Amino acid sequence: MAARRGRQFLHTPGPTAMPDRILQAMARPALDHRGPEFLRIAGRCFAGLKGVFRTGRPVSIYPAAGHGAWEAALANVCAPGDRVLMCETGAFSQWWKEMAEALGLAVDYLPGDWRSGADPAAVEAHLAADRTRGLRAVAVVHNETSTGVASRIAEVREAIDAAGHPALLLVDAVSSLASMDFRMDEWGVDVAVGASQKGLMLPPGLGFTGVSEKAFRAARANPAPRSYWDWRATMPDGETAGFVCTPPINLMFGLAEALDMLEEEGLEACFARHRRLADATRCAVAGWGLEINARDAREASDSVSAVLLPEGHDAEAVRRIARERHDVVLGVGILRLAGRAFRIGHMGDLNAPMLLGALASVQAALAEARVPHDPRGILAAIDRLTGAPADRG
Repeated sequence: MAARRGRQFLHTPGPTAMPDRILQAMARPALDHRGPEFLRIAGRCFAGLKGVFRTGRPVSIYPAAGHGAWEAALANVCAPGDRVLMCETGAFSQWWKEMAEALGLAVDYLPGDWRSGADPAAVEAHLAADRTRGLRAVAVVHNETSTGVASRIAEVREAIDAAGHPALLLVDAVSSLASMDFRMDEWGVDVAVGASQKGLMLPPGLGFTGVSEKAFRAARANPAPRSYWDWRATMPDGETAGFVCTPPINLMFGLAEALDMLEEEGLEACFARHRRLADATRCAVAGWGLEINARDAREASDSVSAVLLPEGHDAEAVRRIARERHDVVLGVGILRLAGRAFRIGHMGDLNAPMLLGALASVQAALAEARVPHDPRGILAAIDRLTGAPADRG
């Protein structure tokens, strides 16, 4: 077997590539988690996450994946028997729905086509029809990594307000945090769910919940039993977040470094970089003569692009060739998109040369898998990144 050299290009939509600075920050001995040095680092993390979430409210940190943060959101503000409205946008909305039902909640599931974000008009109409105001919450995935489609959260909040409904707004921001514009306070989000392994450039293992004052009041009054996820334990005063268990010490070292890196770049510059790389990816896909899954350009994700293949062609064959022959790992098509699409993650610690290397390898995999495409696709990406058509002479 031939020896491999260089790095594998990880272009799944999470976990994402981890920069050396973060890897080095985590590669140190653990500290006493009750001692002053770790408490200073933890304080820096809790404060820095407020900036990433764009909130003045506390953000809880759990040793957990994003699914754990989902459960924290539901377990704190809802009790068994409560009704919640969820919008079908893809696999992750489906799994969040299944979790809610497993917790004994009744889910009103607004159907979707997996190519569009949550429909604000449908949300408003459903809430307006809820005469008894029995719906406890509205839950929306901001950025569906399974489909490459982003929902317009500010418009969903406007829909809730237009219906005059008191429902809480719960948002999965796992793959939009530190990659795409997200404004918890300005958009009126009551609970924002996040995780470490995407825009924050860390390994999996940290889950986050940003909690509005309204959501905390609801949690304090909620009679449902919970322990590990209980906000009343992680922030008894409703203002200061902390831990109720041994914290993930080395992941916190990495989080502090990630927050430093994001502040050095600036969130707006970070979002602009992601948009530029996402636009280049979309240009490549269009140049190949293929189609991204998002129908509405306003809803095309800046974190991940789901690429649809023509009928009769297997996306898994493209993924296998890209991984085995070109060291580029692409995201799998999930559930409805299994075998029909592959996903190109373009978030986190990524720049133009890294993306162009990945796109060129995807183009090579398309050719080797005999998927019909225009080989000028990579040139379209270059044109987008340079701002002018390249000389073809």
